[in-house]
Amino acid sequence: MKKTTELLDFVLRCIVTGLAIAFLVVYLWPSLLSRSRQPEEAGAPVAQESSASSAPLSYADAVNRAAPAVVSIYTSSLDPQPVSPEVQRELGERYLYRMRRDMGSGVLVSEDGYVLTNHHVISGAQNIKIALWDGRLASAQVVGSDPETDLAVLKVSLSGLPTVPIAQDPPPRVGDVVLAIGNALGLSHTVTMGIISATGRDNIGSPTADGFLQTDAAINAGNSGGALVNARGELIGISARNLGSIQGAQNIGFAIPMVIAQNVMQQIIDYGSVSRGWLGAQFSNLPSSSRYGDLQAKGGIHVRSVVHDSPAWNAGIREGDTITRLNGTAVDDIRAFNLLISSTLPGTKVEIEVERGSEIFSTYAILIQQPPMP
Repeated sequence: MKKTTELLDFVLRCIVTGLAIAFLVVYLWPSLLSRSRQPEEAGAPVAQESSASSAPLSYADAVNRAAPAVVSIYTSSLDPQPVSPEVQRELGERYLYRMRRDMGSGVLVSEDGYVLTNHHVISGAQNIKIALWDGRLASAQVVGSDPETDLAVLKVSLSGLPTVPIAQDPPPRVGDVVLAIGNALGLSHTVTMGIISATGRDNIGSPTADGFLQTDAAINAGNSGGALVNARGELIGISARNLGSIQGAQNIGFAIPMVIAQNVMQQIIDYGSVSRGWLGAQFSNLPSSSRYGDLQAKGGIHVRSVVHDSPAWNAGIREGDTITRLNGTAVDDIRAFNLLISSTLPGTKVEIEVERGSEIFSTYAILIQQPPMP
């Protein structure tokens, strides 16, 4: 009995001593308690934190890769201003001239100083200067411009120029994160973020070529000609315009994809202008249930109108016809057809298959240079 009592007394003293030590440890070092509880209390949140850590937390690397190649463009020109008859009699001049100053953006695409920008940024300018990321200021000369795509190529004579890598594959997809970098409202190298909202946009009330990238990244005055880059800092487009301020919408901006911009730039550098084949007709897509004449349309594009004495007219193509093949390849989309025609050099003979009512025939047209935009 005595041994049992002594054993219980020993166990109780050990328990009390242990509790006392534990109390002192927790009292003096409370952080140990929180650490011991973390694995149990965190549970699912730990997994969430691990998952979140794999998402991009910053696009600073992409910006640092692309921004040095983005330049601010400043232009000046003398605009004639009509004067009143009284002033004309006094000065003997019909016009007075006002200095107009504008700004925009551009992208250095080669180490030897070629800069891509928008045609409307430099149109009519008598003096063009660019400001670089490193603070240098230089004059720029116009190599050539293309109103059709709203693109222009400038040249600067400087050394040690940064360039931006051009994205290759895959092509931009709806939902891709993009960054717009440019001289927004005179604030150089402003960066805005968004996604690709749509690709291949046309019929947006623009005189320029179809196939725009649409983005909700903020594009403001001064962004024109700047860079639209992906999350890796690779150039995917040249910012062109913002419809939001025009139509009362928000976050609707457009950029010219690099697949178009590179082709235009190379032609301007090589030849000073862009050569485009022209057929001389306007088209519309055929709905699947459309019937023209006695023949049920099974593909092709509808001829809406034909310019008199154009290649299409001389080839015998008339309003109401359906074009089904170009050089043996089936066509059923206006945009793709127009791209094939415009990318073919003037002077090229093309074979066109035409349906007219129940008649099917082939004809040949010799393309000519596309007339200047009105």
